[in-house]
Amino acid sequence: MLELAELLAEVLKKAVPSLSEQQVEDAGIYMAKNRDVFAKAFKSQPDALSELLAETASE
Repeated sequence: MLELAELLAEVLKKAVPSLSEQQVEDAGIYMAKNRDVFAKAFKSQPDALSELLAETASE
């Protein structure tokens, strides 16, 4: 998971240079931890992201 998080962070930093290192790192880790949900969303199932929104709302 760590390798995926690092690669995601690298891609995010390149795509959005205005993000801070901490933001990039946090986003990369979050996406890596939830890679199954993001994979579903990228495979034409965007509603899969509702799962993550529900988690965030309950915290």
